[in-house]
Amino acid sequence: MRIAVPTETDSNENRVAATPETVKKFTALGATVAVQAGAGEGSGIRDADYEAAGAVIAPDAAAALAGADVVLK
Repeated sequence: MRIAVPTETDSNENRVAATPETVKKFTALGATVAVQAGAGEGSGIRDADYEAAGAVIAPDAAAALAGADVVLK
């Protein structure tokens, strides 16, 4: 299963739909998690934190969403 986490598009929304902790849980269950580059910036979460948790960093929304079975937004 592939889970996508794109950047929020609402300019007033700083939250992100997944944290590194939830990424760890999803990957432990066998899922692949793709997080759009910069998706966590508004929440103070770096791309490197997602990578360390097991996520793949996608360069843009289209790449994050490609082949996704589930989208967290």
